[in-house]
Amino acid sequence: MRTEKLANIMQNNSKTAYKQQLLNDFNSRINYDKGRFYIPIANKLVEFADLQKGQKILDVATGTGIVALNAAEKVGSEGKVIGIDISTGMLSNARKKLAETSLQNVEFVEADAEVFNLEVNSFDAILCSLAVCYLTDIPAALRKWYKFLKTDGFVAFNVWSENAFPPSVLFREVANRYGVKVPNPNEPMGTIERCNQLLDKIGFKNISIETEQFGWYFKLDANIAENIWQMNANNVFGYQVFQLSADKLAEYKAEYIKEMQTLPTTEKGVWCDAPIFFIRAVK
Repeated sequence: MRTEKLANIMQNNSKTAYKQQLLNDFNSRINYDKGRFYIPIANKLVEFADLQKGQKILDVATGTGIVALNAAEKVGSEGKVIGIDISTGMLSNARKKLAETSLQNVEFVEADAEVFNLEVNSFDAILCSLAVCYLTDIPAALRKWYKFLKTDGFVAFNVWSENAFPPSVLFREVANRYGVKVPNPNEPMGTIERCNQLLDKIGFKNISIETEQFGWYFKLDANIAENIWQMNANNVFGYQVFQLSADKLAEYKAEYIKEMQTLPTTEKGVWCDAPIFFIRAVK
């Protein structure tokens, strides 16, 4: 019993550290909406969800409210959208954007999506864009969403393919050589088969999945290499490398940047493959 209790304490401490790093990361993203694909992917999700007037929507990990505000337009004044997020910084941005509209059917709530509880059978749809990978227990979250949904309600979310973003794949591979395990956030639902299996096990039906490519070419120079390093190292799925000593971290960074030079390149530059799945499933 003592060993089990210690294991639970260590697990809780690890989860707390993870959530704190998550907050540090997203609270610092002051230019989130200027990112390459956040707005296009969020808008694609709302289109894919096929929302209707009068529906009540929960937007999980709403961030700067891209999905929530778009969904509010779709469901109209007779509908309702609640957006929840753990990041104060993100929600501050969302509320500023809301204040610039005439929408009266949106509410933003600061909350951890994994512990937040709502009335069962109360939502027509639950949406989540680019955030499922950050959940510490994806099956548990999906089971909770299932309970929140009305009969014939649905979830609509997106997840990256398992091997999306070659520079990040390489980051994890090199870290592993230094004895550092950096989790692959896209692994749990990174294939269409895994998505179908998990949703089916929970009880969802009429599962539909569409794949879209959001990749791009980039020219790899010293500045770009440094930016890619910073992006990975400061991410919640990358900060684990800072457990290395200063000397080992510098050695690891140099090796990673050197190996980035070996990524396949064309006249257009290095291709950053980024397939994403859009998933819709009915209760």
